[in-house]
Amino acid sequence: MNQKINLPEIDQEIKALKKTAELLKEKAESFPALQKNMNRILASIKMLEINISDIIDLNRKQ
Repeated sequence: MNQKINLPEIDQEIKALKKTAELLKEKAESFPALQKNMNRILASIKMLEINISDIIDLNRKQ
């Protein structure tokens, strides 16, 4: 079963995740546990961005 991966679509979904996490972090000023968890989630999202960006850049160079 060969499934083609749509990297631009995945990139858009990651951007949507980041936007949501940033909004939640902004609302978490008086909720330290939520703020810490949003920082962790944003760090994970950053790794996804780096991974996807690298792949997209490699595909553009080909």
